[in-house]
Amino acid sequence: MTELLPEFPYHPDPLATGVIVPSDTVCICCGRERGYVYTGPVYAAAELADRLCPWCIADGSAAGRFDAHFTGGTRLGDDVPLEVLAAVDRRTPGFTAWQESQWFFHCADGATFLGPAGSADLAAYPEALETVRRQANGWGWPSEQVERFLASLDKDGEATAYLFRCRVCAVHLAYADFA
Repeated sequence: MTELLPEFPYHPDPLATGVIVPSDTVCICCGRERGYVYTGPVYAAAELADRLCPWCIADGSAAGRFDAHFTGGTRLGDDVPLEVLAAVDRRTPGFTAWQESQWFFHCADGATFLGPAGSADLAAYPEALETVRRQANGWGWPSEQVERFLASLDKDGEATAYLFRCRVCAVHLAYADFA
C-alpha cells in the first residue's frame, strides 16, 4: 500500500520535480517497500541511487546511516543556522541539474525549490530573472549574448534555470546552468 509522502518544507513537490517517483523498490535504509523511491542526486560512499525511500530522507535516517547528502553547493547564504543547513542538505530531496545542483539560502533560511524553469517561466518572476542575468553577466559575455542566453532557457532543454522562493520574504531567486 502506498503511504502519503512526508512533507519537505524546502522541496514541497518532489513528485512534480521528478525526484520522487512511484516504485515498488525496497528501501536500502529501512528495508520497506513504501510505494515511492527517490531518484535525485545522492552524495555518499555507498551506491544509493534509486534505492532510498522519501521517509528515510525526511527523518534523516538515510543521512545518518550512510553519511548521505542530497543537495549540492549553496548560494546567497546569510547567517544560516547549522540546523537549516543540515535540514536542506541531509533531509531534503535534491534535484538534478546539468552541473552539480546548488541551493539558495536567503533571510537566514533555506529557500524553497520550485523546480526547473525556462525563459517563459522566469518572465513571471522578474527578480529571479535578474538573478540569472547577473550570473550570466559574471561570465564576461557581451550583453546581447546574455539576453540570447536568457531567451534560450528551457526547463526541459540544455540551458535550464532552477527557481527558488525565499520562505521568509517570498523573493524569487534562480540560477542557470547548461551542459
